[in-house]
Amino acid sequence: MSVSSSRAKRPAASLAANASLAPVVQTTSANMATDAAALPGQSRPANALSAAQLLCLLAIVLVALNLRPALAAIGPLLQAIQGDISLSFSAASLLTTLPVLAMGLLSFVGFRLAAPLGLERTVALALVMLALATALRFWVPNASWLISTALLAGVAIAMIQTLLPAIIKAHFAEKTPLIMGFYVTAIMSGAAIAAMSTPLMASSLSWRMSLGSWVLLAVFALLIWCWQLKAPKAASQAEAPAPAMSFWRSKRSWQLAVFFALGTSCYVSVLAWLAPYAIEQGLTAKQAGLLLGFLTSCEVVAGLFFPWLAMRSRDKRQVIAILCLLQLVGFSGLALLPDTALLLWVAMIGLGIGGIFPLAIIITMDHVDNPLQAGRLTAFVQGIGYIMAAFTPWIAGGLRDSLQSFTLAWLLLAASSVLALYLGTKFSVASYRQHFAVTSPA
Repeated sequence: MSVSSSRAKRPAASLAANASLAPVVQTTSANMATDAAALPGQSRPANALSAAQLLCLLAIVLVALNLRPALAAIGPLLQAIQGDISLSFSAASLLTTLPVLAMGLLSFVGFRLAAPLGLERTVALALVMLALATALRFWVPNASWLISTALLAGVAIAMIQTLLPAIIKAHFAEKTPLIMGFYVTAIMSGAAIAAMSTPLMASSLSWRMSLGSWVLLAVFALLIWCWQLKAPKAASQAEAPAPAMSFWRSKRSWQLAVFFALGTSCYVSVLAWLAPYAIEQGLTAKQAGLLLGFLTSCEVVAGLFFPWLAMRSRDKRQVIAILCLLQLVGFSGLALLPDTALLLWVAMIGLGIGGIFPLAIIITMDHVDNPLQAGRLTAFVQGIGYIMAAFTPWIAGGLRDSLQSFTLAWLLLAASSVLALYLGTKFSVASYRQHFAVTSPA
């Protein structure tokens, strides 16, 4: 039975209640052509991805690669930008603060805005917006223009990050943690590539050309995303919409949101200020970009390894403890002993951040089995988390302007890792059932 015909048989009240959610759970009834052509008696291994899923995964990875260059490319070029246009450290912090704030605010309305087009078509539209924001950087005349492009990019990124977890859970079901690992790792890979390559491009191109050139990656991702939209698919694994949950009044929702905020605060702060900090320590712009690239490379490694490690047990608290301790030692060393072992501190921070970010999302989605509700909970957690985290680069930039040093900012981030460690101890598997109804075995 098709989705449209099944809806027609629902009571009118139920139809009205779920009308705005229809695009979220819409599925296709066509079978994969490769499955139809399979020989009798042949079957795909249970843990293998179908051709449609592989194409979808490729598109997700390419989209995720675009979610950080707009932010990560700024830091290594900040000195060149400040030499060309008037931009204080506090104003420069808006290039990170505003996009992250947009990520938070849009998370609360992302599903509602996506209702007319559906999740996947809305992601395509957001990619167009991201490409436009990036292309506008070719012609930056002043700080206001640059900050506006950051805000426009942040809105696009916000829509994509809000919707993709629900798309992943709907299409990959029990493989969601693995696919989330690929997704988050691709996000961090995009940051690493941008941090390392942008200052290298700036050595032969202007900083405007270096920033604007990332439009090519966005256009390529858009083409592949549209291709997978048109490809025949097997039926989605999405379930029928369940009754809406009130995440605002849930203690666990706020615990998850604050935990996500603490990890994201560390991430966006080093993304904004590690390269300028390294330049103040005597490194060149290229070296600072490579240092930021090294940190994000460590995040990529952590984003692949720690989700895999966490999948070995449903209780992920021990992994969280390791990651929080890595951040604590790394930020403390960066603040107090930067000349002793800079690469070691940066590596520890990168490993900690790279593991915390996907674990926060995976643990959130573990609380709820229904793809729509899991997506909504994740959107709530990201919304609150990004809004809280958005102010940390601005605070760090203000401290730098006032104290002429980033030391206090790094110490505050070290302290935030202690709070994250405390919250992480609360996320036992048994506690999932105390807060949200789940159907998977403990």
